[in-house]
Amino acid sequence: MNAPPPEVLFLCVHNAGRSQMAAAFAREMGTGRVVVHSAGSAPGEALNPAVVEVMREKGIDISNESPRKLTEEMGRSADVVVTMGCGDACPVYPGKRYVDWELTDPAGKQTDEVRLIRDDIERRVRDLVDSLLEPNT
Repeated sequence: MNAPPPEVLFLCVHNAGRSQMAAAFAREMGTGRVVVHSAGSAPGEALNPAVVEVMREKGIDISNESPRKLTEEMGRSADVVVTMGCGDACPVYPGKRYVDWELTDPAGKQTDEVRLIRDDIERRVRDLVDSLLEPNT
């Protein structure tokens, strides 16, 4: 019997930059083998335009995404919760694996700085997805 695919929740405050980039990379790398959610504890109005631009440079279009509010269901269904700078604003769901990524917030940053954040997120997501998809031996 096949186990259900692992679920990952990328969580930050505004869900307008870091968590959106991470979710987009995870969807690309997981190609249907990982269920991906992203949300914010206090979602912003729209995605950071610089984030949309630097993701497009990687061939990933997130222009139709919008910040989402964290729901209890997202938190409960996730196997792994990746937090990014939300500190105490991120709720804790018992029994979940938590990973905290210290990443610079791309808000107000120049495109060159946002590219560096994007590239860091891409590396971290690749490692995470690889670890989730490793066969259990």
